Amino acid sequence: MKDSIQSLLDISGAGPEKESTPPDSVALKACSSAMDTTNRIEENTTFGSRLLTDPSKVDDFNAWDHVEWDDAHLSEAATKVAFQSANPVPEEDRARYGDEFANEHWNKFYEHHEEGFFKDRKWIKLEFPELIACTKGDAGPKVIADLGCAVGNTVYPLLRVNENAQLRIHALDFSSEAIRIVRQAEEFTDATINAAVWDMGDANGPHKSIPDSSVDVIVLIFAFSALSPAQWPLAMENFRRMLKPGGLILLRDYGRYDLTQLRLKANRLLDDSFYIRGDGTRVYYFTNEELAALFKAEDGWTLEQNAIDKRLLVNRKENKKMYRAWVQIKARKT
Repeated sequence: MKDSIQSLLDISGAGPEKESTPPDSVALKACSSAMDTTNRIEENTTFGSRLLTDPSKVDDFNAWDHVEWDDAHLSEAATKVAFQSANPVPEEDRARYGDEFANEHWNKFYEHHEEGFFKDRKWIKLEFPELIACTKGDAGPKVIADLGCAVGNTVYPLLRVNENAQLRIHALDFSSEAIRIVRQAEEFTDATINAAVWDMGDANGPHKSIPDSSVDVIVLIFAFSALSPAQWPLAMENFRRMLKPGGLILLRDYGRYDLTQLRLKANRLLDDSFYIRGDGTRVYYFTNEELAALFKAEDGWTLEQNAIDKRLLVNRKENKKMYRAWVQIKARKT
């Protein structure tokens, strides 16, 4: 849901972040900002586009790539998480945020915001060129499953550049309101898009419209974090069933100690690193180690990328520094 070139956001923690167009002073990025956790930045790397090598120049730009968190930020983060842990969701309120009610909160969210909240994900060509490859005229038959598709913020940007007459996209979300909005878009066509309501943690398996071993690429963009950790094993099994041998998962989501986690107030914590926002939607903040544990070789995965995208946003007017963190995974079914 995040543009690779974030503007400075005023985020209250009341709901998912509103995406906005970057200010003119933020240059469009020309390459990925996600750096694999096993690599270091080398002198000639193509990683990122703006590295803060001289801290005295921090105010020169609104945004910096891959700024390592200093001790002061880590200490502040630990203090805020300790406060959240000491003030969790009251026991009497926990039941209404269970897995069975998650779609209700997202339906209310989309009823209120319609399609105007999230911006189209134009950054996917930088972070996930594998998706763009599926749209080429000579790509042949390709099937993409966008899980947690929201209102088509990945689907429609892909279709706008699509030259592949044999491309098929499954757009699935557990919010019926989101799917309604996907289907009412002018660009919607049944010939290319299968839009349906489905929960990726469904114990009954993949959606009935998706045969086993039929999908080339699964897209999970700020979607897996809406599941409770208890749902992860079911979701992982569903992903494995859907993908062809050699099929790919592309995941981008919230990282631990991201700005939005630290801004959450008291009575928001449901479980370790798993929160409710003010509108009742849920969000988990991942570490790279947690994601690596989900995509193990012994479970039939090859982890091709396990990356972290850290940004420092600078509000020069208010003299504020804001730290963002997103995790990014590319995993192939063996």
